[in-house]
Amino acid sequence: MPTLRTDRLEIRSSDDVVRVRQMARAMALETGLGLVDQTKIITAASELARNMLDYGGGGLVLAEVLEQPGRRGLRLTFEDKGPGIADVEAALKDGFTTGKGMGLGLGGAKRLSNEFSIDSRPGAGTKVVIARWK
Repeated sequence: MPTLRTDRLEIRSSDDVVRVRQMARAMALETGLGLVDQTKIITAASELARNMLDYGGGGLVLAEVLEQPGRRGLRLTFEDKGPGIADVEAALKDGFTTGKGMGLGLGGAKRLSNEFSIDSRPGAGTKVVIARWK
């Protein structure tokens, strides 16, 4: 699968969460996603970046504009070296939170994406990959 463009952004502060939203928007436009799909991927990116900052202590976002035969897409990879998630299945359920939030971030990001994967182990950090396709 050819990668047409790649960008990276470190998440260390709330300002970086805004930058992730801006990067996702620009790359979604470049990919040719419609307004609804743009909104979905931007919202998912914002939720995941905020989670990474709040629970993982920050991390790295890799954004890729991809092309497959007959379609283009945007893939975002969020990776931190935080404490990890003890129970990923529970964390994906609406209402589950270990903080002060509403517990909609991970599950919401999954619903807003065409593709979603998560790899997390206590003490080893978390990696979430989402994609939206045109």
